[in-house]
Amino acid sequence: EKGYETGEHAPGLKLGGCGAYKAAHHIIKTHAKVWHSYNNTWRSAQQGMVGISLTSGWGEPVDPHSQTDRDAAERYIQFHLGWFANPIYRGDYPEIMKNYIGRKSAQQGLGTSRLPTFSVQEKTYIKGTSDFLGIGHFTTRYVLQKSFPFLQVSGYHTDRDLAELVDPKWPAPGPKWLYSVPWGFRRLLNFIKTQYGNPLIYVTENGVFEKVQCTQLCDEWRIEYLKGYINEILKALNDGVNVKGYTAWSLLDKFEWNKGFSERFGFYHIDFKNKNKPRYPKASVDYYKKIISANGFPNPREVM
Repeated sequence: EKGYETGEHAPGLKLGGCGAYKAAHHIIKTHAKVWHSYNNTWRSAQQGMVGISLTSGWGEPVDPHSQTDRDAAERYIQFHLGWFANPIYRGDYPEIMKNYIGRKSAQQGLGTSRLPTFSVQEKTYIKGTSDFLGIGHFTTRYVLQKSFPFLQVSGYHTDRDLAELVDPKWPAPGPKWLYSVPWGFRRLLNFIKTQYGNPLIYVTENGVFEKVQCTQLCDEWRIEYLKGYINEILKALNDGVNVKGYTAWSLLDKFEWNKGFSERFGFYHIDFKNKNKPRYPKASVDYYKKIISANGFPNPREVM
């Protein structure tokens, strides 16, 4: 969406209304081709796995008793995660996406939907092409219904007919988009379990970055974020969700999309102004090492 619709990210194309959907369509078909290639040629000898990693937030209805809010939250997650996961696990785009984009395309006077379609053969070819689901997750939003006039130029964000809100009480260790809402992760993982037949899950991205550079390397907000989110993964495991592994984002401060070096997600601080790029461990390094060595939270009664 940011690469092919708004142009904020590389390749910087502003193909409003259809660019993101076309790009995603090719990604899904290409993923399936790679999976089949591995499955037919190398799997028997290597016994490896091929999956896909999808990054998604969680959408919670503002009013859980309101059907319109619940429907809006459902659209949020289907337009976010379901866009890619539904074809791979269930054979086609979510019905909600097809209905909303199709209707808005018709209102614009278009002869066909801006959302591409899979042929019957493609649906069969794509379905089941993931040995595991990689999940990147960072934050949550409250969601409610918001209708956009059909005369407005439609695109990914207006097609969904929803608005995203945050609770001002949520900690915001990073900038405005990344709020710490650990409970949303457990709900996302349980949604995946229910929707896609409880697939094998690896958490491939989860972390937070600094609002301001911490010269003392005292990133206690990252420790609190990790503690909260990892605890919710453990709860999801108790719910029966098939989570196999966890990877924090990220080992080092590095180049982050169009934000460059300004967003520092790393356990290790990098001095980018020094030609040798020296690395310095932040406080979260020691905490995360203890979690790794214990394969969970260390015993609080144990003398460290």
